[in-house]
Amino acid sequence: MPGVSAPVVKLVQRTTEPAAAQVLRSTTAAVISFVVAEWALPDPHPAPLTAPLTALLVVQVTLYATLTTGIRRVNAVVVGVLIASGFSSLVGLSWWSLGLTIFTSLLIGRLVRVNEFVPEVAISAMLVLGVSQVADTALERVYETLIGAGVGLLFNLLFAPPVWVQTAGASIGGLGKRMGRMFQALGEEIEGNQPVGEAAARLHEARRLDHDIVEVDASLRQAEESLTLNPRVRQRVLHRVVLRTGLDTLEICAVVLRVLTRTLTDLAKARTEEELFPQDVAVSLRELFGHMSDAVEGFAVMITTPIAASGEEAEERLAEALVRSRETRDRVADLLLEDVQEHPRQWQLHGALLAEVDRILDELDIDKRTERIFEELDRRSAQLHERHPRLQAALRRLRGATRSRPRTEG
Repeated sequence: MPGVSAPVVKLVQRTTEPAAAQVLRSTTAAVISFVVAEWALPDPHPAPLTAPLTALLVVQVTLYATLTTGIRRVNAVVVGVLIASGFSSLVGLSWWSLGLTIFTSLLIGRLVRVNEFVPEVAISAMLVLGVSQVADTALERVYETLIGAGVGLLFNLLFAPPVWVQTAGASIGGLGKRMGRMFQALGEEIEGNQPVGEAAARLHEARRLDHDIVEVDASLRQAEESLTLNPRVRQRVLHRVVLRTGLDTLEICAVVLRVLTRTLTDLAKARTEEELFPQDVAVSLRELFGHMSDAVEGFAVMITTPIAASGEEAEERLAEALVRSRETRDRVADLLLEDVQEHPRQWQLHGALLAEVDRILDELDIDKRTERIFEELDRRSAQLHERHPRLQAALRRLRGATRSRPRTEG
């Protein structure tokens, strides 16, 4: 039985993932729009393929994207349908009529201000141009488009799109693990004489973290949109703030990590004929980087853990790693001070190394993280008040009336 149930469990997990759920939702909406168009349009009529086409374009990944871009998408498809229907009634389908249709669609698409959906005007026109040769009138294609758009919008309102927080959390967790592995690698290579090429390779690896952050940021923006206007999610603002401020912290740590690897590269260039650090300093630095690796990974786990109990466990892990990191950092500072007094060369690089370590530990501090979250919540609340002052005033009066209302004993 275990061998049989495991594949079933994996299948269920995959079908509940946001990507799989979105595929099922898009397919269902397209099929429903086709059935509705078949039922609504008078006979005889060709297959109403424009309806499922429009439904696929309108059913977006998030409810927020559907509501904000659905109108522009419908506008783009309708314009494309009208252009293709007009050309098909005047000229046949040939290379020059196809080129003229595309040129006209792109030009008119910019005039009607469909923004990023200008190419969809031409795409819709091309798709309709072929099938509209057998259509009676352009009005049928417009009806099909409106049916597909209506089904797509209604589908997303009735069946809320999936929440992409888990996907964004996995991306942030992966970023934290990559940064943690970098600290571990730095600790393993710190002893003995470090070749300049090896140190430079770590510097290039740290620079590649910028590309990883861009990808994680895109995943987080998708998660933020999936939380907006989603009736299945409570505390939407808090979720967004926790993830966004957490990614901001990791981004700062990645920048400082890159500077730290640059400092180590400069030290390797200056000490090609000797050890990078004395043995006792190298051992302590290896221990320090190990604790910092645990701290970064613990921070990533803490900000992506939705369950309160697990979140407290991750916070305790982070706090313990930070305590150990600071204790080891102080020991490293004392050893470096002794080393500088005996060998004053490159003392400024030693100071830079300690400053970079301090900056990362300061960014990961739990108390400052809490302050940052409250500051961001206050900032967003102030922005909301500036945008909708009357609504906020009405809500405050409603809360005040509820609190001052006397309780009646039954």
